[in-house]
Amino acid sequence: MKTSPFKAYDIRGRVGETLTTDLMRDVGQAFAGQVAQAGPVVVGFDARESSPVLAEAVIEGLGIGGSDVLELGMCGTEEVYFATDHLGASGGLMVTASHNPMGDNGLKLVAAGARPVGQDTGLGQIEALCRSGRQPSASRRGARHLVDARPAYVARVLSFIDPAALAPLKVLVNAGNGAAGPTFDALAAALNSAGAPVTFERLHHDPDPTFPNGIPNPLLPENHPVTAKKVVDIGADIGVAWDGDFDRCFFFDADGCFVDGVYLVGLLAQAALRRSPGDTIIYEPRAVFSTRDAVADAGGRAVMGRTGHSFMKASMRAENAAYGGEISAHHYFRDFMYCDSGIIPMLLILDEISRSGQSLSELVAARIAAYPVSGEQNFRLANPEAALQAVEARYATAATHRDDTDGLSLEFADWRFNLRRSNTEPLVRLNVEARGDARRVTAETQAIAALLNQAGA
Repeated sequence: MKTSPFKAYDIRGRVGETLTTDLMRDVGQAFAGQVAQAGPVVVGFDARESSPVLAEAVIEGLGIGGSDVLELGMCGTEEVYFATDHLGASGGLMVTASHNPMGDNGLKLVAAGARPVGQDTGLGQIEALCRSGRQPSASRRGARHLVDARPAYVARVLSFIDPAALAPLKVLVNAGNGAAGPTFDALAAALNSAGAPVTFERLHHDPDPTFPNGIPNPLLPENHPVTAKKVVDIGADIGVAWDGDFDRCFFFDADGCFVDGVYLVGLLAQAALRRSPGDTIIYEPRAVFSTRDAVADAGGRAVMGRTGHSFMKASMRAENAAYGGEISAHHYFRDFMYCDSGIIPMLLILDEISRSGQSLSELVAARIAAYPVSGEQNFRLANPEAALQAVEARYATAATHRDDTDGLSLEFADWRFNLRRSNTEPLVRLNVEARGDARRVTAETQAIAALLNQAGA
């Protein structure tokens, strides 16, 4: 049985199998009627070989549904978010598979104002219409317009810092042959024009649909060495690597060490609170010690939200939060339509280094020592429900605090774990953290992993 390409808050599948041009055309037509209500829709696509063809099918469907299409061409997901809001469009569609395997593709959907479209906010109705095969055509055919929103986008992300106040830094950027290269070049040119004394070295910079250096997923440990080595070889102050649609960015210090997202959330929260003192920060349940304490130290208010972009954005809007962060490198900003960006975090980290006079490793060293973490451990289990129940039975009664916001979070005197099923993949994910005791993290991670594998077999 084929897996449905309709997920909780996006569409993704194997091209030519679960994801076809016919389906994308139907989705475009249904989106025009259900979400955009025949208003204009922004469309962009990433660097994958199938993306232009699938985007063309989406555009055709939008036209049949009566929506004018504002075409960005190849771009990043956050550029679709920005253009949807900036151009006053009724919605936006981004054809992307981000960091998924070769042969996959998908669609990210937003309504007016770049609000996410999920199963309960329009995607369910779109799926039902596509399955029914009975969509009414609009009274007029939508027109197509090529638009260039990139200059305005670059101006918006640069508004988060003062470029001229940056220190003379050398930065390695790795676009992974994804969509980031052209957008980054526009950003770098604007930084230079604004007087930023920053120099950039580029790696795997040109978009290439064959991905000769592998699918860009910098979160995977096996993908770290290429960026890390280049940082050291050229003597860069930091390294930055993006995934395929560059809505996530990942950092390496001057020694080539990968900086875990747990510590970056706290650092970016403090940067946001410097801009907006006393404001609210949204964090997610997978690892919390470092972020909660960083927000408290900076005089902010920390509120837990549920993992996943649609859930985080809803929490951001509900709390009018200045910033929200996930340890998987999704970073959300109120002044960017409450959306995630892979470019703004890079600018803010450069600004933090410049302001403090400290290196990236110095900025996070104390928190790495104070809050050791396991990193996310993934388990593909035959019986995930039995595994989750076994862990709950073993640990829940001894916990000092329990939270079920997203999966099972249990806290003890000096350590904590979160165990949850993935929203997007058939995996169970485990995160363990402690206060100042790395050996505790290792021991508890091993114990829970053994229980999961035994009970879930």
